[in-house]
Amino acid sequence: MQGTSDNPFAVSSFTHGLAKLLFRLAGWKTEGSVHQPPRFVIIAAPHTTNWDGVILVVAAYIFKLKLTWFLKDSAFVWPLGPIVRFFGGVPIDRHARRNVVAQAIDQFADRTHFVLAVPPEGTRNHSTHWKTGFYHIAHGARVPIVLGYLDYKRKVAGLGPSFVTTGDIDADFEVFAEFYSHVTPKFPELKGIVAPRPPVEALPERRAIG
Repeated sequence: MQGTSDNPFAVSSFTHGLAKLLFRLAGWKTEGSVHQPPRFVIIAAPHTTNWDGVILVVAAYIFKLKLTWFLKDSAFVWPLGPIVRFFGGVPIDRHARRNVVAQAIDQFADRTHFVLAVPPEGTRNHSTHWKTGFYHIAHGARVPIVLGYLDYKRKVAGLGPSFVTTGDIDADFEVFAEFYSHVTPKFPELKGIVAPRPPVEALPERRAIG
């Protein structure tokens, strides 16, 4: 894919102000701050309703942050294609010889600024584990993971700490589980269990720096 220097922090003042107004009217607020450098994976969790995506996008504009989402390429057909792209959608070919994780790592390698949002539960229904793609992407691309969250009990959309993967996925997931145990989703009974699917797949080789 073509490299780009698009800045994910380049949100217009109008969009920023409109997002703040929408949040104020809805009774929501944000907390936390945007992490540097401008290349990281954001966990979008918990995910129990379609409203999560809407709230997260609006919150991102308040943080003056443009998120990127990976979606299957079939979602980009007319007339939805331009709309999906406008809100940060990037097509992924799930039938390509190289898997989605490898394609995502390539995106980070090709861009000087790139912020990828991933809902690890992968579904609004209850899940017995988190999908581990976000972890392998961050580890393989040598970028941190930012713990993003939507707490419906407090009506807060936030950016938590920045986490650097160690390669010990089970130990790292314990950190994630502790953090998200204090976050209340829209439908708590549908909240997924913060644990990787066993057995843990091998991590991709990390890119050399320089």
